[in-house]
Amino acid sequence: MTFSALRKKDVICIGDGRVLGRIADLELDASCGQIRALIVPAGMGAGCFFHGEKSQLSIPWQQIACIGDDVILVSLPPCR
Repeated sequence: MTFSALRKKDVICIGDGRVLGRIADLELDASCGQIRALIVPAGMGAGCFFHGEKSQLSIPWQQIACIGDDVILVSLPPCR
């Protein structure tokens, strides 16, 4: 799968159904070339994760539950 294909998918929290947005960037491990995290910018339904205009959410690869045809499901702690 290409980065441009990933960017077209909505990122959704499976715990509460929040739409977090779409992927803006990836965090890579340069030593092995693996993806470490997905970076989602502040915006749509991100709720308590964002505090400020230029904030972003880094979602560790281990928290990705499923990458589907249209969405990426992630497991994140609920907003309090």
